Amino acid sequence: MKPVNDTQVSEFLLLRFSEAAEEQPLILGLFLAMYLITVFGNLLIILAVSSDSHLQTPMYFFLSNLSFADICFTSTTVPKMLVNIQTQNKVITYKDCIAQVYFSILFAGLDNFLLIVMAYDRFVAICHPLHYTVIMNPQLCGLLVLVIWIISALYSLVQSLMLLRLSFCTNVEIPHFFCELNQMIKLACSDTFLNNVMIYFETILLCGGSLFVIIYSYSKIVSSIRRISSAQGKYKAFSTCASHLSVVSLFYCTALGVYLSSAASHSSRASTIASVIYTVVTPMLNPFIYSLRNKDIKRALTTFIVKKTTKRQLSQG
Repeated sequence: MKPVNDTQVSEFLLLRFSEAAEEQPLILGLFLAMYLITVFGNLLIILAVSSDSHLQTPMYFFLSNLSFADICFTSTTVPKMLVNIQTQNKVITYKDCIAQVYFSILFAGLDNFLLIVMAYDRFVAICHPLHYTVIMNPQLCGLLVLVIWIISALYSLVQSLMLLRLSFCTNVEIPHFFCELNQMIKLACSDTFLNNVMIYFETILLCGGSLFVIIYSYSKIVSSIRRISSAQGKYKAFSTCASHLSVVSLFYCTALGVYLSSAASHSSRASTIASVIYTVVTPMLNPFIYSLRNKDIKRALTTFIVKKTTKRQLSQG
């Protein structure tokens, strides 16, 4: 096939999970439910943190930013997929596809860096408790989030610009439910060497480096916890890290699963299933992990709901 210039490609075709017509309503209902749970759950975390003065701490500030990133991350891919299922249409325009690539990388990067910052926050809280309020001051927390946004936006922009330089063949069916970067590069007919180098750079430096920083932080945390004399003190210290560790494990295991399944298997279905877990299931589970294991979040959510219910009743009365 002759490659065509990328400016001439007006649209791509996205893969469906199943071509069977009778399965479409089930798939639509399942993903719509997961999307609504993700948005509602993470929105509750943000509202709880913003409405409760007891939660105005660095840990919950970063958690609310993580919830916001998760809402945006899921909203980048799932709504378009739901529309395509409902309308029985596989088409996504070239511009929308590039936009999906940009924003999916942006919010995945935000998730990645926020988990690093949250690990550092737990490291300071447990290993240097007397200096915690001085080190993790509001100015530093705001600066960290700003830097995270800038780095993620710049990296996402670089990847998107490098994708724009590629030419695509006349066969533009993406074997995925959204415009995933790896799958887009595989469709290109032009030289993808630089694009692949950037992806390897991302995997090694961002994922590998992030995991190293988190593992190093928790090795220091474990050493500090072991020096605590009382069993109750050890349990309290560990409980503050349990939720974050769960989210870290879920995020990196599924993210690595996407790349490993894409590299080791030629089955587009295996890669798609791994991506569903990474882009949909993980953001949906994060609010449950933090709220079910966190008494402060439970109390804040209960107080928030009670206040809203009472206010509504009084206004109606």
